[in-house]
Amino acid sequence: MAKIFCVANQKGGVGKTTTTVNLAAGLAKVGQRVLMVDLDPQGNATMGSGVDKRQLKLTLYDVLLESASVAEARVQSDKLIEGGCGYDILGANRELAGAEVELVDVERREKRLKLALAEVVQDYDFILIDCPPSLSMLTLNGLCCAHGVIVPMQCEYFALEGLTDLVNTIKQVHANLNKDLAIIGLLRVMFDPRITLQQQVSEQLKGHFGDKVFNTVIPRNVRLAEAPSYGVPGVVFDPASKGAQAFLAFAREMVDRIQTLQPK
Repeated sequence: MAKIFCVANQKGGVGKTTTTVNLAAGLAKVGQRVLMVDLDPQGNATMGSGVDKRQLKLTLYDVLLESASVAEARVQSDKLIEGGCGYDILGANRELAGAEVELVDVERREKRLKLALAEVVQDYDFILIDCPPSLSMLTLNGLCCAHGVIVPMQCEYFALEGLTDLVNTIKQVHANLNKDLAIIGLLRVMFDPRITLQQQVSEQLKGHFGDKVFNTVIPRNVRLAEAPSYGVPGVVFDPASKGAQAFLAFAREMVDRIQTLQPK
């Protein structure tokens, strides 16, 4: 039975897609069965996984509108299999933006993704959902089906403000739509230990959230930034880089952490 995690942060540009793609590849590399769901109409996670979003015959859009099943729409990236990092992808493209409007008047609109994923949860160990930066109907669908939220964040002042908003959103969804939902952990990304402010914010996070802060820290790394232009995760693009090694360590930490979660 898969554990379903949203990678979410209402602040843009904090590395949500980079985290989702590299965590998926890292988990696959340590032997986990992974499905990555691209919930962002920009389709960056799809492209970053080696899948051309423009060539997809079926996408998450079709799944949400119930014209296709997850089993029919998912694809696997051939580029990643050689590196032992293959995972399934439920891709997205611009069509997904239209789902926002089309779901407004339909029944169970916030639970369409949950119902669709229920058919494939036995096929995977992890399902990772890359959420858009806004609290939209798409994000709500992700939060309604997840067991928990992974929050990538930079150790900067404005990131703390955005985190407050996200925590409030998660509390509301937990109270009204998904009793299972909780923050699984905060992941410090693009971290530069030479910057005093980042060290201070990191300590504040650990002081306030305690063991909710992942031990793994993802450093600021050029190779991770270059990887999307080649259509592969950083874990595959340059496995020896500090960024790739950090995401591999994070994947192992995630596997260990879900062992401590109570079964739902």
